[in-house]
Amino acid sequence: MTEQDEYFMRKAIKLARKGMNKNAGGPFGAIVVKDGKIISKGYNKVTSKNDPTAHAEVVAIRKACKKLGTFQLDDCTIYTSCEPCPMCLGAIYWARPKQVFYASNKKDAAAIGFDDQFIYKELEVPLASRQIPFIQVLRNEAIPVFNL
Repeated sequence: MTEQDEYFMRKAIKLARKGMNKNAGGPFGAIVVKDGKIISKGYNKVTSKNDPTAHAEVVAIRKACKKLGTFQLDDCTIYTSCEPCPMCLGAIYWARPKQVFYASNKKDAAAIGFDDQFIYKELEVPLASRQIPFIQVLRNEAIPVFNL
């Protein structure tokens, strides 16, 4: 961790505070950095946008990809005010940044009501036994699309 990493993390934390002050969503902020410059910023907008995917990391990743004209964030670093939830973790892995720095952790988030442990548990449960039913339909019609 360098002074520059601390600088960028403070920016992410400041975004979390900004989102809270705007009553936009949960207390989370994130930035994407490339070559020492901020490419994009995001804070949680779940409740203000009525969008369960509008987490800080996802917002920042979407903006960065649009700005860079790519769906991957090679050579980028993500700074996020909290350890990413399972959805954000998936988005981060798909975006493929070179690294992620985070401030608070998932236990800190759980202590204020943002507990994702049930999602981690659901991933281990067979599809047919999950709390939300997953039912496969028309697989044979969907498979040929993979070959287009």
